[in-house]
Amino acid sequence: MTTIASLTGTVKHYDWGGRSFIPALLNLAPVPEKPFAEYWLGVHPQADCRIQWTDGTEVSLREYLAIDPASKIGANTYKNFGQLPYLFKALDVKDMLSIQVHPKKEDAIKDFAAENASGVPLDAPNRNYKDENHKPELMVAMGPFWLLHGFRPADSLKSILSEKAPLQFLIPVFEQGGYERLYKTVMEMPQEDVNRHLHPLLEEIIPLYQAERLDKMHPDFWAARAAITFNGPGRVDRGIFSVYLFNLVYMERGQAIFQDAGVPHAYLEGQNMEIMASSDNVLRGGLTSKYIDVPQLLKHVRCEETHPRILEGEMDGDFRVYKTPAPDFELSSLQLNAGQSVSHQSPGAEMYLITEGVAKLEQGSASVVLEPGHPSALQLPGEPVLITAVTDCVVFKAAVPEK
Repeated sequence: MTTIASLTGTVKHYDWGGRSFIPALLNLAPVPEKPFAEYWLGVHPQADCRIQWTDGTEVSLREYLAIDPASKIGANTYKNFGQLPYLFKALDVKDMLSIQVHPKKEDAIKDFAAENASGVPLDAPNRNYKDENHKPELMVAMGPFWLLHGFRPADSLKSILSEKAPLQFLIPVFEQGGYERLYKTVMEMPQEDVNRHLHPLLEEIIPLYQAERLDKMHPDFWAARAAITFNGPGRVDRGIFSVYLFNLVYMERGQAIFQDAGVPHAYLEGQNMEIMASSDNVLRGGLTSKYIDVPQLLKHVRCEETHPRILEGEMDGDFRVYKTPAPDFELSSLQLNAGQSVSHQSPGAEMYLITEGVAKLEQGSASVVLEPGHPSALQLPGEPVLITAVTDCVVFKAAVPEK
């Protein structure tokens, strides 16, 4: 039985998306007025992912895997998760995403049930929990990428606050109450006080931003951009405080970072490959027009100093593997020169997404070509698959770790 197939995912046209990266993957002409933010591969309810077998038949990935899932996703994956546990994405971040935190698994179960019991519809704009799952995440940068990730260490935090007179009032708050009191203060502050504290700062940095005199490696650049993007009449977005409180991280092509439950973060600019537990549970903390539930946010955020750990990946045979503590997923990359081939046997349901070049997957007489327009494929447990580079290529593979 053939265990390889083409796979089509779901495009998400969120406002913050870019115009060219995902259309290039899908061999679509860019639509100037239409953002292409994310390309989803998985069985999540909001993903309409479909299998195209080599004989031309087509079926929903979710429905197909639900029939005899133990044999299709692997016995260990089925025993531990009951279904395909990961969601695989390509992202193009043109504009800043909201500051967000994701809950732990046990908290997601309780809080999802509580919102159900209170009668909040799943599609309501004030709904926090869309499912019962946690959402640890790993992203690999496809080029220059900027993000916010966790609270700055104490010395760095006090140094950046002392630079800006409008933020110096937060130094004694931090010294007396630590990260928890600091974050609680800026998130619970009345809007008029947010405006009063941040207006003088923004009056200083926005003209510099507009004159292109700010460095992307300094929070001022992103605070000014956030103000221009998210501020409304009489309302300064309180997430601008967090631009200074959190680590500003710059990543280069091929570098990765893991974000576990409770770690506050926000993608600022760039393209990436992202894999996560199959969930859409997001608690927001600013840089957004969407619903912010401050009590729920504060319940889940890890108020502690964070030292960002950039992952370079570890070679495991032909694949560069980005290892994390998450049992739900593992992301790896394969870089081949034209004509090179590698053989791979899958212990479970694995997905491929090509980001450069053309490659062919072969199993007996069956074959699937990965190329722009048809960038993704599925491999199920069974006979090995030969992966051959038709041209120089880079392929990412999503899987469940064998541990």
